[in-house]
Amino acid sequence: MNAPLILRHEAPHHVEIATGEGALLWRYVYAPATPANESPRPYAHPVCSLSGDVLTNFRPNDHPWHHGLSMTLTSVAGVNFWGGPSNRPADGYQWRDDHGVQLHRSWIALEPAGLEETLAWCEPKTGRELLHERRVLATTLVPGGWSLCWTSELRNVSGIELALGNYTANGGLAGSHYTGLQFRGARDLLDEHGDATIGIRAEGGRNGEPEVHGVAARWMEWACQHDGSMRRTRIRFENPSGPLPWFVRPASPLAAFAFHREHPQPLATGATLRLEHLLSFTTP
Repeated sequence: MNAPLILRHEAPHHVEIATGEGALLWRYVYAPATPANESPRPYAHPVCSLSGDVLTNFRPNDHPWHHGLSMTLTSVAGVNFWGGPSNRPADGYQWRDDHGVQLHRSWIALEPAGLEETLAWCEPKTGRELLHERRVLATTLVPGGWSLCWTSELRNVSGIELALGNYTANGGLAGSHYTGLQFRGARDLLDEHGDATIGIRAEGGRNGEPEVHGVAARWMEWACQHDGSMRRTRIRFENPSGPLPWFVRPASPLAAFAFHREHPQPLATGATLRLEHLLSFTTP
């Protein structure tokens, strides 16, 4: 496929990136209208294979705060940027008035191969900005599919040190280290039909959720077969800077780039956390 990528901008709501032939690869909604208790944030949905199969799920009935592909932080100094109920050791999961919001501020670049924007991560009650983000989203055609490089540079502008937590780090809730870039997959990613070529694997010969969940690896893959078309797609998640402890849920298909697990990660005032992740969507 030699035709260039094209961009379609439906201001002030979303941007679409498509192949030169017009086939949608992904839609980026930068001004969402999601409920406050889902921690509103820009998201990518649908994300599609080169053949047109939808790979993401938006507001699934089991966890409506899962928004396709989106950047999240479970807890920033107690503010929930993941969405849904918050867990605290004293009383477990409860719905609380602690949901933050990510606000698109401006476009720096708006090109088919690369989107660049600034965002403000704000706390709920005062609207105070805790984090200022520079986000770059680069789309590339690759053999058999396409890839998305997602880079987020998060600068602490709150004036105080911020603890970036998750529910394993904040209270010892076993296995609940989800945070960071979140991919909620379509139901097609379910792999319970006895085909060994479909499912989850990771660097080091690891296969299946028990071997991949929580284990540090530079990459993991999720192979699926689509309902209806019967086509197959392999989704590869890579962390170029080094291994991280993946969070994986196959039953409600979810993969998260969990950049920390056991302990909250401090972010000093004025400091920047840089997260760079690569996702590839190919036909095996």
